[in-house]
Amino acid sequence: MRKSLLAVGVMLAPSIVLANTDYKIDLTQPEHHKGEVSITFPASDAKFLDVKMPAWRTGYYRILNLANGVRDFDAQSNGEELRWEKVDKSTWRVYLPEDSGEVTVDYEIYANQLGRRSRHIDDTHAYLDASAVFMYADAWRNEPVSVSLDVPGEWKSYSGMERDGAHQFSAANWDVLVDSPIETGINKHYEFTQDDRDYEVVFWGEGNYDAEKTVEDLQKLVTTGDSIWSSYPFERYVFMIHATTGAGGATEHKNSTIIQRPRYSFASRDDYLSFMSTASHEFVHTWNVKAYRPDGLVPYDYQKENYTDLFWIAEGSTSYFQNHLLLQAGIMEPSEYFERVATGIDRYRAKPGREVMSVAEASFEAWIDQYGDRAHNDSVNIYSEGALVSWMLDSELLKATDGKVSYRDVHNALYQRFDADEQGFTSADVLTILKDLTGESWQDWWQENVESPVADIPFESMLKQVGLELVYEQGKKEDEDESEAEKVWAGWSASEASGGMELTRVSKGSPAWEAGFTPGDVIVAYDGHTVVDGRFKEAFAEYKAGDSIEVTFFRRDQLHKKTLTVQPTPATDAKIEPLDEPTAEQKARFLQWLQIPHPNA
Repeated sequence: MRKSLLAVGVMLAPSIVLANTDYKIDLTQPEHHKGEVSITFPASDAKFLDVKMPAWRTGYYRILNLANGVRDFDAQSNGEELRWEKVDKSTWRVYLPEDSGEVTVDYEIYANQLGRRSRHIDDTHAYLDASAVFMYADAWRNEPVSVSLDVPGEWKSYSGMERDGAHQFSAANWDVLVDSPIETGINKHYEFTQDDRDYEVVFWGEGNYDAEKTVEDLQKLVTTGDSIWSSYPFERYVFMIHATTGAGGATEHKNSTIIQRPRYSFASRDDYLSFMSTASHEFVHTWNVKAYRPDGLVPYDYQKENYTDLFWIAEGSTSYFQNHLLLQAGIMEPSEYFERVATGIDRYRAKPGREVMSVAEASFEAWIDQYGDRAHNDSVNIYSEGALVSWMLDSELLKATDGKVSYRDVHNALYQRFDADEQGFTSADVLTILKDLTGESWQDWWQENVESPVADIPFESMLKQVGLELVYEQGKKEDEDESEAEKVWAGWSASEASGGMELTRVSKGSPAWEAGFTPGDVIVAYDGHTVVDGRFKEAFAEYKAGDSIEVTFFRRDQLHKKTLTVQPTPATDAKIEPLDEPTAEQKARFLQWLQIPHPNA
């Protein structure tokens, strides 16, 4: 059961004062991406102490082998050097004498992984995710910790942890530390209070962002949490924003988030909405993943993969809700939301993998990095397809209960019933919640749409239910101008290469697939004409459906020829439009779905 924040605070306050494990890092010479770490563990009567560095970090489900940044490890107790050995890739075993006191381990950490949002140190800042910087010992994992930073004089330090000084923090245990990244350096800092909760926004790096506008909209965003959940799981939250080069992405944490964007990708409306969607995604994660999460992730095991068939809920449902909150906050317009949903529909219908893999299977396989054509032709994505299955479930719930129950109610029930510090939820738990909310079994629906591939989502009927329609711009143009030539399709994607264009993807079942083309082929000529001038797309558009093209290409540095028969371009350019005269029921369902009035209400 979920504890109140007040109860948690009362219970943890004494432990934070009596911190047992002390972490220190010296960042006073950051130019070469290095820091000096010192950790003091409490005394123990054990024969040895295993000190570990995680193999991965939360929010990025890949084995990263983070111990690769450690050098010059040593251990001492009572002023004496202790014998140690490395027993696996991430574990240092320190042997303890009978009279050992506190144990201090020291090591150098190399931190130049900005894009992975794990650790980065340079002459302007340090971003420290504890999973990639600070080791832990299982014996003391649940005990309080303190962290102190030695930094250049002009640097300022921020974290979601409790602040004990300008560059000092404390937490109830290592698991809070590992979920509370630290941003220290030359930065811009803003703060505001909303509904008695404190928020901070920290910018590192120069770019074309409008800091004041961003903070203003983040303040609007954080008011929307109660549209889904019955309470907030934090009293203080920190947005960390990196405007940089060569890095992009974001990661959720228990009391904060880190968002990275190319430094000149904030100003345009599309870029700004993309940024705000990311911020909203990570904010949703404060509940979905950080407050409650699937059973396979409770507790986090940082030494190996944590498997679950519910990553599609952890990530896909978060993606589904993220723009709902922007709509409710007035940050995104309905037309802008419809455009993004339509793009998702186009991508789904163009992905052959939807006929092969279920979202449950994609969840279990999330730790495997899909590559090449497999990601497109044989797989689905826990984010994009997970969001679409979430939408399907939301639509079915609204329909089955005459608008009385929505997918928001499912997530609020998960929040109320499962505390991620104690217990995770299973598929059976979600089905129990669905039955409790509706009085009906959802087992068959789950089998058909979660545990089986969903080759055809009924978008048209789902949209009609809420007073919207799906149209295709390409079809409209052809109706309006019958003389317009029909566009043709090969089913490949390519990038420019020396002497031609290199195929990067070939869709299963497409003309290019049937002709035998594969990624890596370098197209150099068509019907005897060179493609070096980069005008192949324009020339390709001159062909008609059914035409055969002799394509010359290199494979394994050898010249080949194949015949490609092009076909009509599948329906693309989906667009969602509001019905001019929606019924009262459609308007009511739209409001129940998105929590805003129908555009033509």
